[in-house]
Amino acid sequence: MDDDGDVIGFKVLRRGTVVRSADGVEIGTVRRVDEIVREHLFDGIVIDTADGKRFIDAPEVARIQERAVTATFPAAEADQHLQPVGSRVAAIAQNTTTARRLKRLSDRARDAWDRR
Repeated sequence: MDDDGDVIGFKVLRRGTVVRSADGVEIGTVRRVDEIVREHLFDGIVIDTADGKRFIDAPEVARIQERAVTATFPAAEADQHLQPVGSRVAAIAQNTTTARRLKRLSDRARDAWDRR
């Protein structure tokens, strides 16, 4: 395996850094780092994979280095450990009054279309 550089803190981890499984297989690249701000704790990493954005929880990150992040699980078990991530905006907007009204309106429109 190539030299991945020195061990670094999660706050200086750059977007686009390679993420590898415990057996050295590339599973994605860093999209962003999540932290619990009030407590200054590392929460996990959101990565870009071939299947979309996925989340790796902090206990499943073995090592963070300058040019690579290493996970604790092998590539064969990646699907079990990587959690799908939705859009932050969609998550916030999902429960707004406007979103609920639009859903009701679209349901009524669909019902009217089906009754015609």
